[in-house]
Amino acid sequence: MPLTDQDRILLQLCLEHEPRAWEAFFDRFLGLAIHVVNHSAASRGLAITPQNLEDLAADVFLTLVNDDYAVLRRFKGQSSLATYLTVVARRTVVREMLRRKLNAPSESPDVEELPDLQQSVKDRLSNRREVQRLMDELGGDEAKIVQLYHLEGKSYEEIRSTLGIPSNSVGPTLYRARVKLRRFGVDSPASEVHGN
Repeated sequence: MPLTDQDRILLQLCLEHEPRAWEAFFDRFLGLAIHVVNHSAASRGLAITPQNLEDLAADVFLTLVNDDYAVLRRFKGQSSLATYLTVVARRTVVREMLRRKLNAPSESPDVEELPDLQQSVKDRLSNRREVQRLMDELGGDEAKIVQLYHLEGKSYEEIRSTLGIPSNSVGPTLYRARVKLRRFGVDSPASEVHGN
C-alpha cells in the first residue's frame, strides 16, 4: 500500500514542527502502537500489565521523536506510513521487553503475582512532590488529567466524569503527557513511581 497524501502531509507537518502536528500524529497512530505491543506480548506468551502496555507504547513514540524525529526522517515513502511505523514499533517493543526482562507468566501464578489494584493507587499517590513538579512542564487538560490520575488516584472513568471528557481520551492524554515529559529529558511520573 502506498503512502497516502494525508499521511505524507501529517508527516511533513511533524518534521517541520508545526503546532499541534505531533498531537494529530500521536492520535492517528496510538492504536497502531497499542496493537503492536499487545501482539508482540501475545506472540511471546507474555501477560503484560496495563502499566507495561502504557510504558511500551510511550517508548514507541519516544523512539519516533528522538533526535529531532530521526526515525521519521529516514522514512522513504516506499510503503504506507503505517507499515513503516509497525516495523519500527515492533523493533522498539521487542527491544524494550528484553531490556525490561519481561518474562512469560509461570504455568500456575501465585496469588501474590497478581496485580494489587490498591497498591497501584498507593504507588501513584506516593510521589506527589515530583508529580507536581513535572506537571509544571505540562499545561491545560494534560496537567489536570495527570493531577487527577497521579495525585488524586482517580480512575479513567472518574477523570472522564470530573472533566466531562470522553473516556477514551484519558489514556491517550496520559500517553502524550509521558512522551512530552520524556522529550523534556524527564521521566514520567508513572515511570518513576513504578520504577521503570
